[in-house]
Amino acid sequence: MHPLLSALKKGLDGLALSLTDEQQVQLLAYMELIGKWTRVYNLTAVRDTNEMLTHHLLDSLAVIAPLRRELIKLTPDAGAEAEQTAARRTQKQISLLDVGAGAGLPGIVIAITCPEISVTCVDTVAKKAAFIQQVAVTLKLPNLKGLHARVESLTQPYDVVCSRAFASLVDFTTWSKSALASHGVWMAMKGKHPDQELAALPESVKVFHVEQLQVPGLDAERCIIWMRG
Repeated sequence: MHPLLSALKKGLDGLALSLTDEQQVQLLAYMELIGKWTRVYNLTAVRDTNEMLTHHLLDSLAVIAPLRRELIKLTPDAGAEAEQTAARRTQKQISLLDVGAGAGLPGIVIAITCPEISVTCVDTVAKKAAFIQQVAVTLKLPNLKGLHARVESLTQPYDVVCSRAFASLVDFTTWSKSALASHGVWMAMKGKHPDQELAALPESVKVFHVEQLQVPGLDAERCIIWMRG
């Protein structure tokens, strides 16, 4: 058994998140891949495995339940859709773009836990995009893709455009506007409530929800800023 499996299970309980055994194994295998690649390519500053579990995996897993709630609203047949299994929901696959994905957080975590979502992780650093592609192959994730590009160059519409500690809200929404579907939402993961960033947003960007997150084992503020264009 993986030495961190019990700690992961405890964190999932704290988040009230139910995942299959296979998904839990994939998450820990993904964390090991980050550690392996970081020794060569410096993907992340966090190198301690216990810290990686908290600061990377659980921090990203904290957005899964809020994201699923928003996706039900985005789906035309919300009521009926909620009753269907994830496998049947793939008939109309939701698309998500993770901007400045780095080591794939939260994009890869979303791809593992939500197989009904087609996840593209975009980064301007080729090695990081290559790492994400490698994770997709190694963990057999057909719904995950790594893309080496500038987000400003993307015009394919995504249902959800997300970022984690990527840039200011103004820069994030400005740079990724061309990639957001007309009905889509921005999901910006932040630490403390970003009052100044929120005040700087243009009128064209509507903040419709600021959601506080509790990350098990992490003594720090976290929130999601939900926005529409």
